Amino acid sequence: MGGGRGWGGTSKSVPPHLNPLPRRGEEVTEIEKKEEIDMDLMEAIKGRRSIRKYKPDPVSEEVLRTILEAVRWSPSWANTQCWEVILVKDQKMKSELATVLSKGNPALSSMTDAPVVLVLCGRKGISGFYKGQAATVKGDWLMFDTGIAMQSLCLAAHGLGLGTVIVGLFDHKKAEEVLGVPQDREVVAITPLGYPAAEGVAPKRKEISEFVFYEKYLGNK
Repeated sequence: MGGGRGWGGTSKSVPPHLNPLPRRGEEVTEIEKKEEIDMDLMEAIKGRRSIRKYKPDPVSEEVLRTILEAVRWSPSWANTQCWEVILVKDQKMKSELATVLSKGNPALSSMTDAPVVLVLCGRKGISGFYKGQAATVKGDWLMFDTGIAMQSLCLAAHGLGLGTVIVGLFDHKKAEEVLGVPQDREVVAITPLGYPAAEGVAPKRKEISEFVFYEKYLGNK
């Protein structure tokens, strides 16, 4: 992001399903709008796949801004917003970052093939803390809040026709060294970002009855 936090340029149009306003000449009732949003949200949740093969086509700054806007509006503990994102576009830098993955990692090639790599970081000791002390037995809620932010990122990207794959198995300390991340922050996860060169396959999902309990936890399913 050029060392700064601001974005230049003007906003252009976005796909209709991401635009909350009706097009000219259309009147949309609140019920219709809600149904449309709900449908699009469920389609995005069900349709998003892990993508490991990418086209070299560049991702525009406006598209990146839309994706980061989704991250920006993610919920977090007491609105602490502990997440930070590093955008990596330089090919040499992407290649260096790829060395933090093992050679057997299925996402390895996508680290250099995708036009952009997004690295999600978290500020330590903020989420889940009150007056400098952990507020619950869970300690730092950094992983929880950055997980929400990553989900927002992936769904927004999918809605814009882009692919992602959440990479968590890598040398985190080495990644922090490569990226110059300060000690009061930590790298949580990485995702390549780009237009899919191949579609992902839907994995089998549990039935709701397999993971939902009523009133109490009632033993093994």
